[in-house]
Amino acid sequence: MGPVLADLVRGHAAQRPDAPALSCGDVTVSFGELHARSSRAANALLGLGITRGDRVAVLDKNSPAFFEVAFGCSKVGAVVVGLNWRLAPPELAEVIRDARLGVLLVGAEHLGLVPADLGVPVVVLGAAYEQWLAVADDTDPAAPVSSEDVVLQLYSSGTTGRPKGAMITSANLALTARMAATAWRMGPDSVNLVASPLFHIGGAGYGLTTLSQGGHTVLVREAAAAVLLAEVQRHRVTHAFWVPAVVQSVLDAPDVEQADLSSLQLVGYGGAPMTEALLTRAIDRLGCGFLGVYGMTETSGTVLVLPAQDHDPGGPRAHLLRSVGRPLPWVEMSIRDPLTGEPAPDGAVGEIWVRSGQNMAGYWDQPAVTADTLVEDGWLRTGDAAHLDPEGFVFLHDRLKDMIISGGENVYPAEVENALAAHPAVADVAVIAIPHARWGETVKAVVVLRPGASLSLDEVVAFTRERLARYKCPTSLDIVDALPRNASGKVLKKDLRAAYRLAGAR
Repeated sequence: MGPVLADLVRGHAAQRPDAPALSCGDVTVSFGELHARSSRAANALLGLGITRGDRVAVLDKNSPAFFEVAFGCSKVGAVVVGLNWRLAPPELAEVIRDARLGVLLVGAEHLGLVPADLGVPVVVLGAAYEQWLAVADDTDPAAPVSSEDVVLQLYSSGTTGRPKGAMITSANLALTARMAATAWRMGPDSVNLVASPLFHIGGAGYGLTTLSQGGHTVLVREAAAAVLLAEVQRHRVTHAFWVPAVVQSVLDAPDVEQADLSSLQLVGYGGAPMTEALLTRAIDRLGCGFLGVYGMTETSGTVLVLPAQDHDPGGPRAHLLRSVGRPLPWVEMSIRDPLTGEPAPDGAVGEIWVRSGQNMAGYWDQPAVTADTLVEDGWLRTGDAAHLDPEGFVFLHDRLKDMIISGGENVYPAEVENALAAHPAVADVAVIAIPHARWGETVKAVVVLRPGASLSLDEVVAFTRERLARYKCPTSLDIVDALPRNASGKVLKKDLRAAYRLAGAR
């Protein structure tokens, strides 16, 4: 039997109890304290009748309490469920109903999101949570649990229809330690800034990287650029993971030029496509290594990486800035024909399939949907379109469902977005399909302008025709103040398409 999640905190509490484990604001929790507090959480959950397999949800912005509860759940065999506080009340109620909770821990500012008919114990984080812990024993209950038991349940962002709760086991998460040491080059002296929300794999999963190495993890409640810059300087942060929208906000911050960011060793990016223009700008300004990562909730996080040495803006391998890298050593990857499931020809665009010990156990209580995603011989279908170059680097195109078919030709929005992002007037861009009487679909560009800039459709067409085939060029242009994004930084293209349909119906 392999290690369980709680073994992480047990080991470091025994070896380096006084070392800082988690910081958030002015609060720092050592590994010894994290072990004791998670044991108190475990015993408090037992006192509420929580047993092996029960779901324990956390609804709050980032704080050490999430990890205290997560390790506590592992100590009794329960499952921690991260809830998205950005959801509208009806959306959140649907997730809560799907999870069939045994208890809910909630930040006071989010109490208004909790359904009135919840029918399970509610613990309010803050003073009430501290009192709840204080009366519980800090002896590790060490319940008999298995590494194959589900310990974390996260709901895929941006889904439609019934929510899908990805079930992640301790065995899935055990590979995070290997990833931290090899891909991230983390160790016990690393200081890691976690900006993504902990209800997302880019928060909860990434947060376990430096924790697994006995290093110091710094949590921020919200990813505001001024806060991130301040925390990097305050804690001498060495590592961070920022989605492209956060990278751009940091680079655009008024005080970025005065900030001392010399402690940064490696900044990871992913969760959404990073344009070459933004990546080159970030490399130039931040002056540290960059690590491109690709993964998803269903793969328990990162499975492909583009190491720092493969970032070569302006050099002979500059084209690799468009790649999401190659598989980690313990990950198998294949590009498959999405219709037949057969391997795609060399260089052809197909669907990314992944096989590794990181693949989730399945979707909670949805065997049919699970069977569509976890297919024969342990492969997981990602739904993402990509191609391989001769060196084995993966070049992501888009979600298959976002592909545009114009006059029988496939157009991948990421390619058009990458071209448009190089225009000096463009601060942010998304590309979607719109109906066309002759071609079936054509390309619409939705653009956020840089301050004081202007842009016309004629300029867009002229600019893209210098870089792309004619059928890939936008035929219409919308200028907006901001693009809708989910918690992981991905543009919500379904919202853009819905807004276009609504506008077109007027």
